[in-house]
Amino acid sequence: MREFVACERIAVDQDNKNKNKMIDSQGYRANVGIVLFNASGQLLWCKRCGQDAWQFPQGGISDNETPEDALFRELTEETGLTQDDVEVMASSKEWLKYRLPPHFIRRKCFPKCIGQKQRWFLLRMISDDSRIDLDYSSLPEFDGWQWVDYWKPIQDVVFFKRNVYEKALKEFAPHIDALTS
Repeated sequence: MREFVACERIAVDQDNKNKNKMIDSQGYRANVGIVLFNASGQLLWCKRCGQDAWQFPQGGISDNETPEDALFRELTEETGLTQDDVEVMASSKEWLKYRLPPHFIRRKCFPKCIGQKQRWFLLRMISDDSRIDLDYSSLPEFDGWQWVDYWKPIQDVVFFKRNVYEKALKEFAPHIDALTS
């Protein structure tokens, strides 16, 4: 059985006996973030289902996964793209963290998740846009997507993720500049 937390849609596997390992001792859930760019240096920006909220693809790391395993699983689940459609260009040097606002924290869940710690990946799209399929999963995360200018996501993302987005994009900017200039 899967349960989804409001706004974050953090999936908690109720049948997993080791689910406590998904959340660290500080209350952060391990997660991957995906920055996918095209040949023009624009970024894939996805609209959350039924909301006027946009974000990069992201998702939790399961107990038996490496961040790289989670990257490709989440990429496929959320966009329909596979490892063959992208090239990994970089990953963040460290875990980037954000806290959830208090009204998004589930008080009755144990262990309590207060936010996400994310390993970010920069991917280059090497396939045609037609390969993007937001309906690939039986529980789609997104119902729309577009290519946007590199810095636009920092302005548009929900406020509590803004600092992490800015850190990830600043770290990845030299890679994009080198490939698109």
